[in-house]
Amino acid sequence: MRDGQCVVIVPVRPDGRRITTLPKGHPEEGEDPATAAVREIREETGVHARVVARLGDVVYWYQREGRRIRKTVRFYLCAHEAGEPDPDGVEVRDARWMPLDRAVRELAFPGDRQMAAQALERTTDDH
Repeated sequence: MRDGQCVVIVPVRPDGRRITTLPKGHPEEGEDPATAAVREIREETGVHARVVARLGDVVYWYQREGRRIRKTVRFYLCAHEAGEPDPDGVEVRDARWMPLDRAVRELAFPGDRQMAAQALERTTDDH
């Protein structure tokens, strides 16, 4: 996060829909969730960040090949270290900074909006 802003992405979706969401992904073998979060932010956006605090978990369900799958995503409040958003061009169509107060209203998924609200609350409390 940089100055009350979060970095958001518009991923490349197979169905052609455009959504605005937070960077996320899976830990690689032997990688803890916080390290995975920093790596995914860098890979998807080009932004180098460091974890400041854990925000919380979002649990949701999705369908893949007719199976219902439960997914838990762990979110972290991160501080901007270096770099500006630059989409990877493979998974991400667009990457940009968005003010947290706007992200609370405009992110596509309720869990993402909840995490942006928590980040906004924590950063507002710090000032």
